[in-house]
Amino acid sequence: MNAPRSIAVLTHTDSGDTHEPLHRLLAEAATAGIEVLLSAEEATKHGLAEGPGVRIDQDPPVDGAELAVVLGGDGTILRALRMFAGRGVPVFALNFGAIGFLATVDRDEVDDGLRRVVTGDFETLSMPALAFDGGGEVHRAASDVSFHRRPSGRVAQLAYMVEDHQLGMVRCDGLVAATPVGSTGYNLANGGPLLAWGVEGFVVSFIAPHSLTARAVVVAPGSALAVMNCSEREAVDVTTDGRTVCELAPRERIEVRFEHDRMLLAQIPGSTFYGRLRDKFGRIAY
Repeated sequence: MNAPRSIAVLTHTDSGDTHEPLHRLLAEAATAGIEVLLSAEEATKHGLAEGPGVRIDQDPPVDGAELAVVLGGDGTILRALRMFAGRGVPVFALNFGAIGFLATVDRDEVDDGLRRVVTGDFETLSMPALAFDGGGEVHRAASDVSFHRRPSGRVAQLAYMVEDHQLGMVRCDGLVAATPVGSTGYNLANGGPLLAWGVEGFVVSFIAPHSLTARAVVVAPGSALAVMNCSEREAVDVTTDGRTVCELAPRERIEVRFEHDRMLLAQIPGSTFYGRLRDKFGRIAY
């Protein structure tokens, strides 16, 4: 990629670890003549004011950025991927979280990471998203869409259908539909299969199913997944990438669809999914 002329910056909720590297990024950007775009929330968090080369917007700075730079963990990276979905803006992430599976570089590689940001020395990888209509708006997930019984509620009763064929009705704590990116998250914890980046499709797995026959299934990209809440009284919460966005009322259904090439993730040339898997999770089998 060519060197960016403007970058939007998002940081971890806890500003302690990211305060110093953010100021280093601001200095590198100023030297390179790159405009830095920050939300008012980010500026307040780090005690920054608008000035030459620094623009502060009340809302997240999605307009005008050629690159999004994240100083944080996977949660912040996922937020950036959602924020810039469909805009052709790559997300370059310096890991300041626990695992950082999606990070471009780790925290001990900050110097190299900052150099790559200002020079555009990285590749981009197209990522799919999952989308559904709920609460009067379109919601998108870079990692997963999940359906959860409420903490004080009864066990959920969820029916799931693909191409109008009901594949089952499961009493469970919830259901997760995950992209290949998300297959290493909640889906992996459920015992679902890993999908390598580049696989066309998404995986459906269950959270604590009260069944001996409930199995994960990989859905083709052209097929929509319909999830119906079969309860007569209990709503379930619907989340995207771990944050609740709406509810699925009793006897209602939501259709989750696969969207190709919706997001762009920056990576070091030569990086692979399998290398990340080895480095972040160790050997899969012993």
